Amino acid sequence: MNTVCLPARFAPHETLAAALLPHLDDTGDGSHDLSHIARVFRNAMRIHEREGGNGRILAAAALLHDCVAVEKNSPLRTQASRLAADRAAAILEGLGWSDTDRAAVHHAVLTHSFSAGLVPETREAEILQDADRLDAIGAVGAARCFYTAARMGSALYDPADPLAENRPLDDRAYALDHFPAKLFRLAEGFKTATGQAMARERHARLVAIYGQFLDEI
Repeated sequence: MNTVCLPARFAPHETLAAALLPHLDDTGDGSHDLSHIARVFRNAMRIHEREGGNGRILAAAALLHDCVAVEKNSPLRTQASRLAADRAAAILEGLGWSDTDRAAVHHAVLTHSFSAGLVPETREAEILQDADRLDAIGAVGAARCFYTAARMGSALYDPADPLAENRPLDDRAYALDHFPAKLFRLAEGFKTATGQAMARERHARLVAIYGQFLDEI
């Protein structure tokens, strides 16, 4: 994974980023690349400024939350966060982190995923979950949705029934179905007040993009 421009992207944890980012998988997935890590990291740091928590634990969790890459249509998708959490703990053990700190990062990475359906129990875990979900809504979230659909070979939408009024939603077949199937539901589950405020703004953008898309087709 290309790790250039670390100081600009990962301040104030540049040294930590330099140590951790080389351990990430590089599968060529543009929806889970270094730019995604950087956006989630910045979201997490912004929420951390107002919501507290341990900045070092949160930074490590944000940097490693996707350290194991699993495609959206993989049968292992629901296990992706557990695989990443286990690998993150092993990486940090190799760097001499304490058992307590490794466990804190493990929990945050384990519970960040929507697919896993787990409840975060620490402030750092709540912030990471919010930070990652922010990248799934708004303009970037819409772009990632269509990008991922292309990787899976999905169509943009069902021309006969784009709103799925007479068929079940199928976001594996149609990218547009992913908006009501998942993306529109994300803003309801944010754990921190700061994350909730950011989510409301991005959700409004997502709804606008969906409406504009429907208008054009």
